[in-house]
Amino acid sequence: MSRTTSTDYRTPYRPLLVRGANLALGLAGRSRLRASLEASSLLEAAERATGLLDFGEPSFREPLTRLLAAIEGEAHLTPIGRHMVRERLVSNLANRLRIEEQYRQHPEIDTVRVASPVVIVGLQRTGTTLLHRLLARDRRLRALRSWEALAPAPLGASDRPEAEGASDPRRNNAALAERALRYLSPDFFAVHPVEAESPEEEVLLLDLSFRSTVAEATLRVPSFSRWLEDQDQEPAYRTLERALKLLAYQSHGAEQDARWVLKTPHHLEWLDVLLGVFPTAKVIWTHRDPKTTLASFCSMVAHGRGVFSDRIDPHEIGRDWGRKVERMVERAMAARQAAGERYFVDVRYEELTERPIETLRRIYGELGLSFDRETETNAKDLLRTHGQHRHGVHRYALPDFGLSGAEVDARFARYRERFLGL
Repeated sequence: MSRTTSTDYRTPYRPLLVRGANLALGLAGRSRLRASLEASSLLEAAERATGLLDFGEPSFREPLTRLLAAIEGEAHLTPIGRHMVRERLVSNLANRLRIEEQYRQHPEIDTVRVASPVVIVGLQRTGTTLLHRLLARDRRLRALRSWEALAPAPLGASDRPEAEGASDPRRNNAALAERALRYLSPDFFAVHPVEAESPEEEVLLLDLSFRSTVAEATLRVPSFSRWLEDQDQEPAYRTLERALKLLAYQSHGAEQDARWVLKTPHHLEWLDVLLGVFPTAKVIWTHRDPKTTLASFCSMVAHGRGVFSDRIDPHEIGRDWGRKVERMVERAMAARQAAGERYFVDVRYEELTERPIETLRRIYGELGLSFDRETETNAKDLLRTHGQHRHGVHRYALPDFGLSGAEVDARFARYRERFLGL
C-alpha cells in the first residue's frame, strides 16, 4: 500500500536529528552559531565561495533587501531552517556571479537564441509536470534539469562551459540536495517530485533575481509577496533568458539554437512579461477545476514551509493563496486577451490523463512537430514507468485550509466558464 501524505500541517515532520539540532541552536540564542541573514553577509559569502565580484545588473538588490526584512519579521524560521535559507540565498548570489563570469569569458553566449520556446503554464495538479516530462523525452526539445536549475553555470573557473557530463560536480550536488529533501520532508515528493536528473521548473532561475514566487511558496513572507506584485518582472525574465542561453551553450556551443520546453505556474501571473521577452513562445495552458487545484497548491505550500518553520497556519495559507491564485488566473486571462489566441494551446487535465497519446498528437500538431513512432514510444515508456503515486498518495482537502467548494466556485466563475464549461 502506498504511503499517504500527512494533513497535520501544523505539526511538520521533523527528523529526530534535526529536532535536536534546532533545540540546541535555539538554546544558544543569538550566538555566533545563528545564521546571519544580513545582505552584506550574504554577498560577501557568495564572493568568497566563487572568488568573483560582478553580480551583474543591480536590480536584484532591492528585492533581496525587502525579502530579508520579511524573513526576519514574518517567517518564524527554525534555527536549521534559518541556516538552509541562508545557504539558498548565498547559492542564488553565487549563481549570479558565475553566470556573469561565463558571459565575460565567452561573449559569444549572447548570440545563442532561445528559439520558439514551449512554455507550459497552469496551476499545480493540472497535469503540468506530466506534460513537461512527456515533452522533455523528445530529442528536439531541451528541458531544464533539476541540477541545472540549482547551478546553471559551472562551479569553478577551470570548468569549461562545454564540459557538461556525468562527472559534472553540479550533478553530484543536486543528488545530495535531493537526498537531503527526502530526509527532511519525505511527503514532499508525493506532492512534487524533485529529482536531480529530471525536468524542473525554471522558476528557480527567475529566483536568481529575487522576484519569483519561490519565497512565498516556501516561507511566510506576506509583506514581500504584496510588494512584489507591484514590481517590474522584466529583470527576472531577462536573467532567465541569459541563464537559458548559457545552458544551451554548454550543451551545443554558440552554433546551435535550442528549443526549450519550460514549465512553471509562476508564468500565469506574468504572461505579458513572458511574451514580451520571448515573443516567439508557444504557451500550453493546462486546466482543471480550481476546487481540486487550489487545495493541492495550498498543501504543497504547507509541506514546503514545514521544512523551514514549526509555525504553519493552514488557514492563513488558504486565505493568502486563494487570493494569489485568483490574481494569477485573472491576470493570465487579461494577458491572453491582449496578446491574442495564436500564442496558446489549451489542454484539459482529464484529456491528458485519460487520452494521453491522442492529446499529445494534437499538441504536437499545434507546435509544428511531427508525432512519429519514436515520439509515441518514448511517451508510452514514460507513462508506464512514472505513475502518479510512485512517491505516495498526496492527500488534500479545501476545508483543511479554511476554504469551501462554493467559495472557490464563485471566485473562479469566469475561469471555470471560459475553460471548463462549468
